[in-house]
Amino acid sequence: MISTRFPVGAPVWADMCAPDLGTVSDFYRELFGWELQRGSAEMGGYSQFQISDRTAAGAMAVPADEAPPSWTLYFRAADVDASVKSVEQAGGRVLYEPVNVLDLGRMAGLADVAGVPFSVWQQGTLKGLDVLNEPGGLIWTELFTPDVSAATAFYGSVFGWRTTEMPFPGGSYTMVHPADGTSDDMFGGVVPLDSDPSEAGAYWLPYFQVEECDAAVAKAERTGGSVRTATVEMAGVGRFAKLADPAGARFAVLQPAPPGEQMES
Repeated sequence: MISTRFPVGAPVWADMCAPDLGTVSDFYRELFGWELQRGSAEMGGYSQFQISDRTAAGAMAVPADEAPPSWTLYFRAADVDASVKSVEQAGGRVLYEPVNVLDLGRMAGLADVAGVPFSVWQQGTLKGLDVLNEPGGLIWTELFTPDVSAATAFYGSVFGWRTTEMPFPGGSYTMVHPADGTSDDMFGGVVPLDSDPSEAGAYWLPYFQVEECDAAVAKAERTGGSVRTATVEMAGVGRFAKLADPAGARFAVLQPAPPGEQMES
């Protein structure tokens, strides 16, 4: 689960881009109950998806020829400028230089050693998302990458992430948590790209919590989305499925196992 303490190196924000926010906002309203709050000119039109005035994610209209519809994860940095240097030293690259966002914080866009985009956020008045680990909120993340060892070494050098191997029939699952966190702060997994034939290209995949996975999948299909991987049930984890919104941005939904049945980290 995502730590609501927002320690350094943990996910603090997620946003998506698409050419037409109107179409995807209808989709996410039906799926998660999100309402799109359009951004002001001062914020460059940056918008937010909210549940009862609490922010669940960000959104930005971006022409298709500038960027493909996609989700981006933001990780907390103690110092964005220092994180940028660490990324470059570790073999990553800078997609856009550090910039202040009013008094909310400071951010930069980066790419890891496999070219996967992500962002870093240095807290100002904005600490992170309001809706986490509840229906409609970010609950887990996964990095699909061609080289798990290279990826964990990269993010370990940038954020100090620690890893834990969770055994399962036929292999193991690499999980990550912040340097100053514990196993209770596990927020994501690192997955070999070739382990899932449905995946094309390395990327970060956000998981959003739902009350009933099968119902969410049916609703996504009915409202213009697509099912990339049908519902899978995993003991101690829950039921999950990989989807794409009408614009093609990839994400996943997770119905967690009941607390008494959840896997021990």
